[in-house]
Amino acid sequence: MSSGQESLKALAEGKVDGAAMTLDELLQARASGLPLSVVMVFDISAGADMLVAYPGIKVLADLKGRYIGFEQGSVGELMLVESLRSAGLRKENVTLVMLLSITQQREDWSRDQVDAVITFEPVVTQLLAQGALNLFDSRQIPNTIVDVLAIRSDRLDCDWSHVRAIRHLLVAHFRVLKHLNRNRENAAYRMALHLGLPATNFLAAFKVLMLPDAAHNYRLLAGNAPELLTSARKLSALMVKSELLKQDAPLTTLIRADFRPTDFQ
Repeated sequence: MSSGQESLKALAEGKVDGAAMTLDELLQARASGLPLSVVMVFDISAGADMLVAYPGIKVLADLKGRYIGFEQGSVGELMLVESLRSAGLRKENVTLVMLLSITQQREDWSRDQVDAVITFEPVVTQLLAQGALNLFDSRQIPNTIVDVLAIRSDRLDCDWSHVRAIRHLLVAHFRVLKHLNRNRENAAYRMALHLGLPATNFLAAFKVLMLPDAAHNYRLLAGNAPELLTSARKLSALMVKSELLKQDAPLTTLIRADFRPTDFQ
């Protein structure tokens, strides 16, 4: 899928059983009635999501009257609200340009259709290399932008084949992480082509992401007080304040830690 909205549409239509998405997308989807549960955390953004602008725009306040590109209904909208709040601006003070995919983000930037754009890796690295300036990033809203694997709750208890498939997927993901940590250069060359980055830039791009391994996923998802549940409560309150949710999102069945491969080493 080229965007989070496409993934959510496919989930709602029953075309897929699960998808990678951000925690805020998950909360919005659950609020709309789509039954989704988190079975794994892929990463936590620590600077990977960014509002970048052309060199003449040096501080957030300079965005007044400018064209800002972002993806609606996702991390882009959350980043937009928080960056404008930091600048002392409102949406009415800027012109918003809806960008539906990372390809469109690159194209509109190169054609000077926007003065600033809210984007993420690998586009961030590409635009910074072209002279873009980082005005706001996810380090300023820590533990807020979290990428998760969400599965339709009504599919999780269907039959044993679903359980095997999900556990197989999780084990494969954690094996990739082990390879990345132990053989970083090899992993960089293998994965850089997929991301459209030179291998030399690949590891730098990952420095702004926390990649929870199996043990860290246990702390995030399991136990009496899962860390992700705490983050979800804080994020829900932030989204209500930012008018991205009408009310606090229901968090019952938000997490399903029982698919975690307990014997993974």
